[in-house]
Amino acid sequence: MSRRFFLPAFALVLIAAGLGASSTPARALTDNEVIRGFNLTVFGAEFAPFGIQSRYVRKFNGPVRFHVYNLSRKDRNTSVKRFILSLNSLIYGLKTQVTNNAGSANFNVYIVDRADYVQVARDRVYKRRTAPVPGKCLVRSVFTRNGIMRSDAVIVSDGGEALFQRCMREEILQGLGPLNEHPSLRYSMFNDRSRHTKFTRFDRLILNMLYDRRIRNGDSQEKIQALLPEVLGSAKRRVR
Repeated sequence: MSRRFFLPAFALVLIAAGLGASSTPARALTDNEVIRGFNLTVFGAEFAPFGIQSRYVRKFNGPVRFHVYNLSRKDRNTSVKRFILSLNSLIYGLKTQVTNNAGSANFNVYIVDRADYVQVARDRVYKRRTAPVPGKCLVRSVFTRNGIMRSDAVIVSDGGEALFQRCMREEILQGLGPLNEHPSLRYSMFNDRSRHTKFTRFDRLILNMLYDRRIRNGDSQEKIQALLPEVLGSAKRRVR
């Protein structure tokens, strides 16, 4: 059997402008809204290397092993690790672990104070001293058509509790695969204009769809459209 090798790509997601506009009152979501949200967040990326969009499914294969570096004055370890482990019961098909062995991790989370944000991102994530570091928080994922190889999130601890909670959830969740954002997604954290600080039902449905075994790494948007109503149906039975 021949093998095809792909050069790694990466995508960057960040929180650019604080918490934006007020959140929208909850209402029943239509299937079309959720499928549209899936397509808008799973394909493409908010910031793509050299402007080249990778329009295929990207997610982790196998367990996601998190290593948390608390570099801030306030100890956020417990909050971050609790959220990471909670994903095991919230996203069917995903297995998260927290490891003390940095060498075995494939998802690093750096908790920093604002004054250290740029330096940590340059030293630990980009490994380039002059790299531009926009936004208030960020996650960078390295992937091929075979899946995400590694994600690195930088989360600011001392910008207020609301910003910390949003940064923690959004960057960790987006580092799992839905790397794009869109300003029309009112019920999603994957929208810099929203104020959501919780893992919304809308986003839980998207992540449960993404980690459904029928959605595979490297699948094109066109290939999976006929599957999405059935996959959404399964996600809705799991997400209450």
